[in-house]
Amino acid sequence: MSGAYSLLFSRIRSAATADDGMSTVEYAIGTVAAAAFGAVLYTVVTGDNIVNALTEIVDKALNTKV
Repeated sequence: MSGAYSLLFSRIRSAATADDGMSTVEYAIGTVAAAAFGAVLYTVVTGDNIVNALTEIVDKALNTKV
């Protein structure tokens, strides 16, 4: 009986400590986070305030007297 308990214990221990699938979950979470960051960045950059600020910077740079 001792051998059966040992085998059962080793299987439970390996199942509890296995990292199978962790890289897939981490990859999925990273992909969702990157997509969310891209959506926020796109919203900020295409907003009127940012476009106007960038236009003013470019106009000022092009109209500078050297």
